[in-house]
Amino acid sequence: MDRLVQITKDGSSTICIPNLDVTYHSRYGAMQESIHVFIQAGLDYFVEKNGKQSIIIFEMGFGTGLNALLTLDYATRSNLPVIYEAVELYPLTMEEAATLNYTEQPSLLLYKDEFKKMHACNWDEQVEINPFFRLRKTRQDLLNYLPLHSFDLIYYDAFAPSAQPHLWEKTVFDKLYNMLSPPGVLTTYCSKGDVRRAMIASGFAIEKLQGPPGKREMLRGTKQTQN
Repeated sequence: MDRLVQITKDGSSTICIPNLDVTYHSRYGAMQESIHVFIQAGLDYFVEKNGKQSIIIFEMGFGTGLNALLTLDYATRSNLPVIYEAVELYPLTMEEAATLNYTEQPSLLLYKDEFKKMHACNWDEQVEINPFFRLRKTRQDLLNYLPLHSFDLIYYDAFAPSAQPHLWEKTVFDKLYNMLSPPGVLTTYCSKGDVRRAMIASGFAIEKLQGPPGKREMLRGTKQTQN
């Protein structure tokens, strides 16, 4: 599977898979998208609403490591301990990861060593990346993933439904819903009607939010506390 590095409109990197016609992040701005969809609409929203002293996050698709890196930055600046777990079936090589320019961005200059450690660390082992961020990567498909515990927040960053339709069906959202502790949150860039209906059918309370640059809407789902 050929993978090419591209520079997006905000100057940050993404990876393109030409034969699937997909990119790991938005061509309109990789960092802008990740910050908007996962940090602001996910992590910051959850922390402000629930006031937790620590948080456990699951990411579908470790990919470039950008979402994890931005979360590490948030955790470090906020003194918020984070346990971060991610599944990735086709990880980048260290050579590919070295071509990404995220730690050349002014806000992330301090994390060059941490970013390298994220990509280099062992699989299926919880590793301390810094005092506020522990990472466990699992090299397998989401459908076969067996969580060891429940999560507060899910970053759902699978490739688009046009490329991976099986990852946007109700059975998948059933699994994700069961992985969350109430009032857990799932956030995703996708806003397709059939995806929204699948999430609702799985039990999520859904909000349509303004999307990142280049995208009109996105979705946030919440697992409501049982009465």
